[in-house]
Amino acid sequence: MHALYISLISEFYKSRKTLAFWAAILLPVIICGLISFGFYSDAEKIIANHYPPMILWAHYSGAALGVMGFLIMPFYVIFMAFSVNNIEHKNDTWKMLFAQPLNKFSIYAAKYLYAVLLIFICLFLFATLTYAFGHLLQALVPKFNFNQYNPLNILVNSYAKLFLSSLGILSLQFILSLLWSDFLKPMGIGFVGTIMGIITANVGWKYAYLIPYSLPALSLKLTRIKKGGDPLDFPVFTQEIWISLIYAVILFIIGYFIVTKKSIK
Repeated sequence: MHALYISLISEFYKSRKTLAFWAAILLPVIICGLISFGFYSDAEKIIANHYPPMILWAHYSGAALGVMGFLIMPFYVIFMAFSVNNIEHKNDTWKMLFAQPLNKFSIYAAKYLYAVLLIFICLFLFATLTYAFGHLLQALVPKFNFNQYNPLNILVNSYAKLFLSSLGILSLQFILSLLWSDFLKPMGIGFVGTIMGIITANVGWKYAYLIPYSLPALSLKLTRIKKGGDPLDFPVFTQEIWISLIYAVILFIIGYFIVTKKSIK
């Protein structure tokens, strides 16, 4: 555990000035800020629709979730997975990294966990800022009815599903970024995979859940609500989430063997 902790701290110091790190913070701030500004600007039109509190929260939170789940999240994960490993490729420091008095698994696991942590921070900020900005809108426009419904269930469940569904993409892209040091190959494969995943998820192909890149979109699209239950209170561990976790575990193990071979070159 001590070796893992040291490796995690090392990853933070190496990447704290990279775009991948700051994107985890800036993406939620920018997107939630723009959506909130849009709601504030169109306040009269929105109020005129007389949305019930639950539906108003669904429209507001769904704006960010839709953008993230169907487009930005897959591309961010692809770029971030490349960025974490590109630090070693760019400086040609793989041998130096594994020459440290730390076990190889801790070094590899720290890189992977750091990438997972960046995704978690990004989505945690999305959920937190959505909740906070919703109540800020309520304070600025008292005629809104955000304060008449508690959206924590939809926010926690939705962003938990988005987080877990992204692990399959992360694990696959992590391997690709280990195999190739150049930008185009892993990013190109990821781009094609994301487009294919979005299309198959939208057309409802029955085997779309087998494509890791389709899982974020499917995780927000496929929900099963109990009769008479809250339509925003849906289960987290659905089929696509389990598939993502299976991909993550298998590819994490494969990635470890790849990186240990790389270390002795």
